[in-house]
Amino acid sequence: MSAQKNILLLGSGFVAEPCLEYLLRSGNNRVTVACRRAEKAQELTSKYPGSTAVSLDVEDDAALEAAVAAHDLTISLIPYTQHARVIKAAIKAKKHVVTTSYISPAMEELDAAAKEAGIVCMNEIGLDPGIDHLYALKIINEVHAEGGKIKSFESFCGGLPAPEASNNPLGYKFSWSARGVLLALRNNARYWQDGKLVEIEGKDLMDSARPIFIYPAFALVGYGNRDSSHYRQRYNIPHAETCVRGSMRYQGFPEFAKTLVNMGFLDDTPRSELSAAAAGDLPWNRVTQQLLGQASATPEDLLAAIEAKIDTQDTELRKRIIHGIKWLGITSPSVPAVKRGSYLDVLCARLEELMMYGEGERDMIILQHKFEVENKDGSHNTRTSVTLMYGEPDGFQAMAKTVGVPCGIATQLILDGKLTTTGVIAPMTPEIYQPIMDLLPSEGINAVEETV
Repeated sequence: MSAQKNILLLGSGFVAEPCLEYLLRSGNNRVTVACRRAEKAQELTSKYPGSTAVSLDVEDDAALEAAVAAHDLTISLIPYTQHARVIKAAIKAKKHVVTTSYISPAMEELDAAAKEAGIVCMNEIGLDPGIDHLYALKIINEVHAEGGKIKSFESFCGGLPAPEASNNPLGYKFSWSARGVLLALRNNARYWQDGKLVEIEGKDLMDSARPIFIYPAFALVGYGNRDSSHYRQRYNIPHAETCVRGSMRYQGFPEFAKTLVNMGFLDDTPRSELSAAAAGDLPWNRVTQQLLGQASATPEDLLAAIEAKIDTQDTELRKRIIHGIKWLGITSPSVPAVKRGSYLDVLCARLEELMMYGEGERDMIILQHKFEVENKDGSHNTRTSVTLMYGEPDGFQAMAKTVGVPCGIATQLILDGKLTTTGVIAPMTPEIYQPIMDLLPSEGINAVEETV
């Protein structure tokens, strides 16, 4: 029997539980779940023998260093801005670290020190980033081994409600705060398309959405996700004239979201009249009236002003958007707004009231890689890799599982001495990604590949 390992898990949010469940199965691990508020951690540990809850403020360097030093490995599932602080503590204690986040410049700067300390600092091992890397690199390396070239690479990933749960005008639901989803609508996108570098400003991001065909049952659209231009170098596909990584939503989402953008709802400027301290109730029609600068607050006049903000000329889609606005209740004098300080946050509160997952509802993750391949003999074909997974009603959501379980697998492989590459790393080489990928199917996570 293996020696007992002690793991520090920072954070008890959405993805922590599938990770914790995986790590406790063997019976050889003990996991300390640390949060600023111990009771938050206790909500999780109360369900899992072998785990303990503690209070920890990660901004208290001495306390963080002591906690990291007392464990064999630290998993950081807290906001990415804190990861560099955790890695510094791990370097000092010569203990391993795992995160699911992209490697930030601040984290990358610690690579040499992590190597010198002899520690593995594994990152980007969730879903996106994570599983997407594994299945993309598998095919890329297979093509290269056969003497071929990748001429085009497109990768789109979506965390969505299962079709039967997509029963609202946006076709979207939230498992936690809506803020991050809305703020992502402001991101610029940058990618290669047909040999040209495409740059899209955040305000135009929704206009760039296009249909993504995977299975006939799904009406999906996709748009670029931040800067994917450097993946030609990162994935070693220099011949790729198209290289784009993006997000997927159900059809109709971009046009509806763009209308909210055009109305000004992504403004996160604090406003006194929207603060919790502001006196009196605030009906939603007054919020929308102020936002649009309208003289009238009647629902009819507000809807007419909103209709002028709709970009699409598709008559049916315009009707669907207006129906959606009415459904949100943001022109109603009888729906109270929750005052959270800014237009963005007041809208978030409303979306969270209406669009959280209900009891027994399933989510879904869908990930498609699409490669245009030039083979060694000059012939061409298209290869695809699709990962589709549904959440368990009243169990783990697909998104939580596909982030938390790969993180747990990587953690166990490091503790077992099977992943030994030191430094601040991501799963970019076969000796790192193959052992992880080998264990995913037994967790119900796999990719269906096809060559056309």
